[in-house]
Amino acid sequence: MTDATSGLPAVRPRKILTQIAPVSWEHPADRAALQSLRAVPGFDEVLKKVYGFIGERGIRLIFQADSVRVGPTQFPRLNALYTDVVTSMDWPERPELFVSQTPFANAGAFGMDKPFIVIQSGTLKLLDDDELRNVLGHELGHVMSGHALYHTLLVLLLNVSLSALPFLAGIAILPIQLALLEWFRKSELSSDRAGLLACQDATASLRVNLKFAGGGDMTQMDLNAFLAQAKEFEESGGAIDRIFKILGVLGRSHPFNTVRAAELQRWIEGGGYDRILGGEYTRRGPEAEQRPVDKDLDEAREHYMKEAKAVVDDVVDSAKRAAQAFSDAFKKK
Repeated sequence: MTDATSGLPAVRPRKILTQIAPVSWEHPADRAALQSLRAVPGFDEVLKKVYGFIGERGIRLIFQADSVRVGPTQFPRLNALYTDVVTSMDWPERPELFVSQTPFANAGAFGMDKPFIVIQSGTLKLLDDDELRNVLGHELGHVMSGHALYHTLLVLLLNVSLSALPFLAGIAILPIQLALLEWFRKSELSSDRAGLLACQDATASLRVNLKFAGGGDMTQMDLNAFLAQAKEFEESGGAIDRIFKILGVLGRSHPFNTVRAAELQRWIEGGGYDRILGGEYTRRGPEAEQRPVDKDLDEAREHYMKEAKAVVDDVVDSAKRAAQAFSDAFKKK
């Protein structure tokens, strides 16, 4: 590609994040939730048995039997966008990419030893090129962080009848499912950051959440109004509302789109995105591998404490109002 005026090679519009390590963008609550997941009784046994029973080939057959592999002659536009994303993230491997026919908009990273990415055809109709870069970067972020194995396990436990996995009959599956769901919701916050780093367009990245929430007609939606709606959702309500928010997300594999938009915006406003683009990030290698777990747990504790404190404050405030109302009523007597 050349510049039409000078004849010189055009400047690449996105920076290549040379040797970037996933720890550079991973949300601390993601890493802490994964540590907690691994500590759930029976988790290692379930993981080993599912892996041994199905194996890498079985996973590919389950998920890829009815999809189209992306390449130069199949979905060439998507193939070019994907090449751009892999280049931006400086990932030495190129996981296979498939398109699956479905009207729903979604994507996922699956596999065990050799992860691959599936993007649903509804996503291609919903998003523009920069938004697709974001989604592809999001899924590549899952692969780079090693999430695909656990995501595959989650999908199998949620969607495959246990009669097909008879060796799990004696294991308490529900705690493992809930722990997997909690971890995966947090992992989405990490990969949303990876999607932004691959796309390198903050507006397009935030717009993905808007479109996943309300569809693709941008003449009928406004990003700023959606972000205000996200802030209102996070700040509104008392104790009962917060309890409903927690219950409403327990069975979901993804956080609410408003929550994801708000989390990503906070990371941008906090300077995390700009620092990485400026070259301030951890490179792959010993430095990334030696990151102390205590630091992750401390940062995650702060994240969870903020969530818990909001609930406790609401409960205490409600109790104080109830006590005051009772006192006032007693005085009237």
